[in-house]
Amino acid sequence: MLAFHRPSVIEKIKFIEDDLALLAHSAGFAVPALPARDILVLPPQSHPEKKGLSKIEGQGRLLHDLASIELQAMELGLRTLNEFPQAPAEFLKELSEVTRGESKHLQLCLEGLSKLGFKWGHWPVHCSLWAATGKEDSLLDRILIVHRYLEGSGLDAGEQILKRLKSIHAPRVQQILTLITEEEVAHVEFGSRWYKSICLLEGLDPEKDFSERMWKLRKTVPRRIEKLSYELRKKAGFSDGELKVCENLRAHFLST
Repeated sequence: MLAFHRPSVIEKIKFIEDDLALLAHSAGFAVPALPARDILVLPPQSHPEKKGLSKIEGQGRLLHDLASIELQAMELGLRTLNEFPQAPAEFLKELSEVTRGESKHLQLCLEGLSKLGFKWGHWPVHCSLWAATGKEDSLLDRILIVHRYLEGSGLDAGEQILKRLKSIHAPRVQQILTLITEEEVAHVEFGSRWYKSICLLEGLDPEKDFSERMWKLRKTVPRRIEKLSYELRKKAGFSDGELKVCENLRAHFLST
C-alpha cells in the first residue's frame, strides 16, 4: 500500500516563508478537493461542544479554531495565486503579502495554544472555508468569497469575541485576537479595493455586481449570522450599499 505524506501545519508555514516566491515561476500545481491535514477533520456539526471563554479549555479551543481558519486562509491565498496567474501583477504581489500575513497569524495562534497547555490536533478541525471555493470560480468570485465574505465575517466575529474577552482575565488570548482582527482589516480592504478595480476593468458596476454576485453565491458560502461590525467593515472598504446587501444576506440566513 502506498503511504501518502500529509504535510504538518509547521511544514505548510515553512513553505509560505521559504518558497512562496517560487510559485510565480512554476507551472502551477494540482488543486485538491480538500487540503491535507495532519489531524482529525470533521464537519462542524460533529465537533465537540465548546467550553466558555472563562475556562482555559475554552480559550484554547478558540485559538485552535482560529488557527484552523488562518491555515485555510493561507491555503486559499496559495490557491488563488496558482489558479489565476493572469491576474494583474500588482494584485498577485499584494496577495502574496496577504498570504504571508495569514501564516504569521497561524503561528501566533499555535504559540498561544502551546502556552495554554494544548497542542494542534487537541480538537478536530473542518475545511468549510476551502470548500466554499471551487474551480469554476472567476477571479471576482474568489475575491468576493475569500476576502470580502469569509474574511469580512471574521471581522464581525472578532469584534464580538473581543467584547466577551474584556469581561474575563485572558490577556494573551485577547492580545492575539486584537492583533489579528486589526491586521485582518487590511486583508479585507485589499479585497474591497481589488474587487472594485477589477469590476471597472471588466466594465461592471461594482455596487450592482456585488449585490448580484453575493446573492448568487449564497448557496455555496458558509452561513454567517454574526452581527455586522459596521466600523471595521467601513475601514475595510465596504460601502453603505454593500453593507445593506450583507444585512439582507444575514437576514436570509437567520430565516432559513
